[in-house]
Amino acid sequence: MALIHSADPDFIVSQISFRTLLDIQWEAQERGWATRWTSVDALRSQVKEGTVLLQSLMREERGGVVRAYRCLVLFPTVDGSDAGGGATIDLDPGRVASLERLDRDPEVRKALARVFSLAVGGISTVSKR
Repeated sequence: MALIHSADPDFIVSQISFRTLLDIQWEAQERGWATRWTSVDALRSQVKEGTVLLQSLMREERGGVVRAYRCLVLFPTVDGSDAGGGATIDLDPGRVASLERLDRDPEVRKALARVFSLAVGGISTVSKR
């Protein structure tokens, strides 16, 4: 898999519904892709209903054709805390192309890429000194 950079044309940040995430999970299950939740029930046990942020992270190519995109998903968790969760899931290229983009402006794209980078690295509330 090749890493997608924020300047790449297939870099995308999108806000999706919980229902869309369920559809993506179902598609990944049907295709037997490894990067997904183990089941829709497993997803429901971790992801609180609401909007979810998704960013393309990597592309899998075979014979010069993109077979799948691995995306980062930031979501509210079910456990009742204010903390969110992060995971990866594979998407069909057609699904990625159909998503409404939040990152059309280059400066917004850079900022959103940085948010995802910080989130994946871990965010903690810090007491100011």
